[in-house]
Amino acid sequence: MSPDFARLPGFRDFVPEDLRVRSHVFDAWRAVARRYGFREYDAPPLEPLDLYVEKSGEEIVGQLYAFEDKGGRQVSMRPEMTPSLARVLGERSRGMSKPIRWFAIPQLFRYERQQRGRLREHFQWNVDIVGEADEAADAEICAVAIDGLRLLGLTAGDIHARVSDRRLLTAILTALGLDEAGRASAFQIIDKIERTPREKTLERLREECGFSEEHAEQLVEVVEAGSIEQVRERFGAHPEIAEALEPMTRYLSVLDAMGLSEFVTFDLRIVRGLAYYTGIVFEVFDRKGEFRAVCGGGRYDRLLELVGGEPLPAVGFGMGDVVLTELLRERGKLPDTSPTLDYFLVSVGDETRELVFELAHRLRERGRSVAYALRPQAVRKQFKAAENEGAAEVVVLGPEEVARGVAMVRDMRSGTEREVALPALGES
Repeated sequence: MSPDFARLPGFRDFVPEDLRVRSHVFDAWRAVARRYGFREYDAPPLEPLDLYVEKSGEEIVGQLYAFEDKGGRQVSMRPEMTPSLARVLGERSRGMSKPIRWFAIPQLFRYERQQRGRLREHFQWNVDIVGEADEAADAEICAVAIDGLRLLGLTAGDIHARVSDRRLLTAILTALGLDEAGRASAFQIIDKIERTPREKTLERLREECGFSEEHAEQLVEVVEAGSIEQVRERFGAHPEIAEALEPMTRYLSVLDAMGLSEFVTFDLRIVRGLAYYTGIVFEVFDRKGEFRAVCGGGRYDRLLELVGGEPLPAVGFGMGDVVLTELLRERGKLPDTSPTLDYFLVSVGDETRELVFELAHRLRERGRSVAYALRPQAVRKQFKAAENEGAAEVVVLGPEEVARGVAMVRDMRSGTEREVALPALGES
């Protein structure tokens, strides 16, 4: 193969075995979304560049497959789906009943450095509820993500959703004396708190946010505590914090009523880097901490307005297939990708070849998967082909048996053989 035709870095080929894994994941995503009453949509893979600049700022351009098309338009391959959703609903939502419950499985593209769990393309399960502000919608979205992973065989011992609320963290930072600029800096520091030595975090809070040593310690303690009770005990006397605790309390109670509380951990360290999140946010991680986040999302109540739509509350998540597939492989949860086939038809001699074509078509019309040798071959070679195709049964069409109106059927697993009347093949 000429190097000029090599696969581009960060992209994947999907041979049948890999596509079987991808389809397995997609099937679970679609099944769970439909159980919850979501409807599937899609949008173009090429969008106006300004759609992403409006949401994320000019710095996003360096991460995109962006170019000028032949019509002189600045365009980009889509790096995420939520802006497309906002654009579509910006044009249509005023005439739609609410809430809008949509999901999609787009292929997304980002020109960025490859690393474990991150390529330059991936597929992503996007699930959104638009037009409902109640915390039950936030909990519903988190439950969909958890149940999508449960259907793929992952348990509470494998994964957990770490949930927080930007409004609650904002109220805590305000109570500790920070203004808007100080809060923005503190959000960035907290977002990196797990990857930063504690003393360095405290130093940054003092130097970049103006915290006293006492307040910096208080913040780090409550953020690392991982308990809503400790937040209430430490800061519950502040009316703004007490008020901000209520949505999270209701959110957790809904997930508890669903029986999903063992999958959920309250964690103020979850900030989500995207500036448009406005309320409850969450990320799903493997319990062992071996992988980057499997998915993430939250409430984004102002995004539709950015693209000229009506001011509707919205909440959603995105779950990528790359990290998820790595996690499923590590946990032994991937499906068997060996070839499978219901029947392989073996022709003994040229005189039964015509019958092979006729019988194969009849079986296929009955919904069975069928293959046969496309050119005359020795019986031994045909049986070898049947084995390679993963055939469950081999139908041997010999002249003597056909003359009696039957075929010899061999079960490839047990090796047992039986005679079956030709009209009855494929009925059981």
